[in-house]
Amino acid sequence: MQRRDFLAGVSAMALAASTKPTKAAMDEFVAYDGMGQAALVRNGEVSSLELVEAAIKRIERLNPALNAVVHKLYDDGRAAAQSDLPDGPFKGVPYLIKDLQELEGAPLTYGSKLFEHNIAEFDSGSVLRAKKAGLVIIGKTNTPEFGFVSTTESQLLGAARNPYNLAFHAGGSSGGAGVAVASGMVPFAHASDGGGSIRIPASVNGLVGLKATRHRLYMNTAPSVDADISVRLAVSRSVRDTAQILNASENKGSDAKYKPTGFVSGPSAKRLKIALYTKTFEGREPHPDVKGVTERAAMLCEDLGHNVEAVETAVVVDNSFLDQFMNVWSYSAYNLVKNARIIGLMQGRWVDPDNMLEPFSLGMAELYGSRKAKDPDLDKKANEYVSKVEADYRAFFKNYDIILSPVLFKPPLLIGEQGSHKSFEDVFASVNEYVAYTAQYNASGNPAISLPLYTSPAGLPIGTQFAAAHGEEAKLLHLAYELEEALPWKNRWPEISAQRLS
Repeated sequence: MQRRDFLAGVSAMALAASTKPTKAAMDEFVAYDGMGQAALVRNGEVSSLELVEAAIKRIERLNPALNAVVHKLYDDGRAAAQSDLPDGPFKGVPYLIKDLQELEGAPLTYGSKLFEHNIAEFDSGSVLRAKKAGLVIIGKTNTPEFGFVSTTESQLLGAARNPYNLAFHAGGSSGGAGVAVASGMVPFAHASDGGGSIRIPASVNGLVGLKATRHRLYMNTAPSVDADISVRLAVSRSVRDTAQILNASENKGSDAKYKPTGFVSGPSAKRLKIALYTKTFEGREPHPDVKGVTERAAMLCEDLGHNVEAVETAVVVDNSFLDQFMNVWSYSAYNLVKNARIIGLMQGRWVDPDNMLEPFSLGMAELYGSRKAKDPDLDKKANEYVSKVEADYRAFFKNYDIILSPVLFKPPLLIGEQGSHKSFEDVFASVNEYVAYTAQYNASGNPAISLPLYTSPAGLPIGTQFAAAHGEEAKLLHLAYELEEALPWKNRWPEISAQRLS
């Protein structure tokens, strides 16, 4: 069978699957993405309050099974919807904020019993930009403790469940956001990514998830570590929603490090040189389902006229990558455990970290502490290594436009495989195997996006990752639009979703 025939067959099967008869949607707004809902408000066809009330009804119907929304801010949302909202691109559209981000006056638990009663005292930069874009915040979404693992099932907040199959996980750390969007509670939702936490839930929930370039987005707080690895953006069902929230969130001031992307509105005629790889930096091939999806994505890109070249690995990351990245990643855990009793006293209670925090957080802190005791220059060396990785990727992208790879090593995991009661050693090994393709871009600072092109034979989403040079989000979005047109996912809904509830 020729490549074109193969792809035509795949597209036909995808179309057939996407047009199966379903129950009538709970409300007419479910079928609209964020920009579509905003257009209804702008044209006077619907009020923001109507959109908010419809979203609340969807959450109330779906959330008991999915556990995506952990703090309901319905009255605040209703009040905002009836106020004089900013005239932004998403004016009047309901939105959810991840429970790792500050939203003034709202709970901020970080998914941890240590902060169970914590209330945020200010808005983070990403929340400020969401409000400026006209979004109406109606709740906060589930996250693992401090966002440390690649599933969302903390002891405090419980497991967020995949709407395609409740036995499977929702990704982490923006798992609640992924579930809320995939199930149709809201058209898109706030997310953040320090090691893959936008792209992972996008992959397992069948969504678009963009990690922007380091220093691209507006922030009003300093990073917690010198080697800044985290960004805050969103997960969405459509490329244009992701493109527009990037436009609304990027730094456009005189201190902007990169030329603003603006709103990227569609594909480009430019053909790209794409480097394809499937092996991890340890030289292992992923699960056959993941490898198969990645190779099909490469074939689709070739069929669209792009030049795809297989490479052994995109950048030769040496064996110290994992150790050095963990030295950066575990610093915050060390600080939290070190200061846990003080944090507790500030809340008027006595805290025993060993009983209050999960084994993975405690293990991360111990890992950092033992390494720091042996090497006082640990942080300096880790920061230098991150700078080296960034330079290596800058050099690689002089010869290629895009890197194509898997997002995750395996199809979605069952809930419990990285459970919050399991030992640090067990979860650490699982996370390191599972998240083998995402943390590189947090270290290097490159933009990377997960796209929902295909599903596994079991019907679970498996995302495909595309990365570009620093500041080249537009290139990723142009390609994403093209792939969305070639293999539409708009009508692909999970079994548990507002689209399938009457």
